[in-house]
Amino acid sequence: MASQKAIDNSLRLRYIRALERFHKSVLSYLLTTQNITKESYSKKVQNSQKVLNRVEEIDIYKGDLQDLQKIVKKIISYQDSDKEIEEIKDDILYISNQLEKTKNSRRYKKEKHSSSIYDEWE
Repeated sequence: MASQKAIDNSLRLRYIRALERFHKSVLSYLLTTQNITKESYSKKVQNSQKVLNRVEEIDIYKGDLQDLQKIVKKIISYQDSDKEIEEIKDDILYISNQLEKTKNSRRYKKEKHSSSIYDEWE
């Protein structure tokens, strides 16, 4: 029998993957579709939301994942808003790009004084 901690961990991972799958599918739809309408956007969000509905929502404590969760909730809320589809698209792409930038900023670190690294070789 699996411990409760292992079960909680697997449920958390399942929820995170569902969030990522939802976000990725809506983003790729917004980026690749030429003529987006409000109705097609709502239909896509509803279809993608089926993935989220299969898993139970779990509290997330990591910053990036909390931001992802906020983005997903914002995407869902946009389907009922009265904004134009271009405004919605620009906002979603902007906040998604900001999330990627924060992830990448921790992954890659700029070398300080990069020219002085090679001083020893001369």
